[in-house]
Amino acid sequence: MSAISPSAVPSFRGRIGRDARSGYYAAARRYRLHLSVSCPQSLRIAVTHSLLGLGDGLPVTLLPAVPDGPDGGHRLLRPLYEASSHQYPGPAAAPVLHDTWTGRIVSTHTPDILRDLVRQFGAGDPDLLPHGAEEAIGGVDRLCEEMGRAAQRAGLPGTDQEARDAALATLLEGLEALERRLALQDHMAGDELTLADVHVWATLLQLDTVHRHHLDAAAVHRITGHPRLWAYARGLAAHPAFGSHLDLDGIARRHHARCRGEEAAGAAVQIVDWAAYARRTAPEPVRQPG
Repeated sequence: MSAISPSAVPSFRGRIGRDARSGYYAAARRYRLHLSVSCPQSLRIAVTHSLLGLGDGLPVTLLPAVPDGPDGGHRLLRPLYEASSHQYPGPAAAPVLHDTWTGRIVSTHTPDILRDLVRQFGAGDPDLLPHGAEEAIGGVDRLCEEMGRAAQRAGLPGTDQEARDAALATLLEGLEALERRLALQDHMAGDELTLADVHVWATLLQLDTVHRHHLDAAAVHRITGHPRLWAYARGLAAHPAFGSHLDLDGIARRHHARCRGEEAAGAAVQIVDWAAYARRTAPEPVRQPG
């Protein structure tokens, strides 16, 4: 059987508009989020959803930490994908924003979902995407994506040492840039909490709970050398909207299910005691019967 070309897999990039002329428009309990908070993308959406207090008007289904479908997706989401795209060929992955009125997927694109939560569902308090801060938030988003890729390359098994050193240097430069921001202001895009802070926090959590396990101890000690940044991460973890979504066991199980690389000495050097902040107040994950 030939492999499916990525370009042949349909993408879901619908947006929520302001009124009925937009097709998809904000209405209480019309939509449902399907999230697996062991996944960094879903975690960002879950934290944003909690910060905005959207629990009553926009329900959430929590999925298992480790996808249970044979193709790496979630079996629970397969009917939604197939209702949205006939004989959908890719994995039924989270996150998903789903329109319960039509039974179709609106979006699986995390940045669009986050912006629509803030702009269309949020009441403006807190304003996580303030006008005038879009460029700064976008810059932090790009930096986080670059850091995530660099952290993965820095610990990738089979990669030559020169490439790993270059990736580590990129990661450390990103951490230093974030450290400098906190020397001037309380948060990443100013003195108030925004979507940029949610992205940075999820990135730091992933760095400490996943990528650290494949780095040597010297690299991890260099990563810890950003005291403002890690104090900031601990401060956000203490916020109920962040800490309540910490599923450390789920992150570990997801990581071990997807990664076959060996642990390095850095695995023993924990940066943040995330367990001290974990408060699992959300409902238990919905699992498929059988």
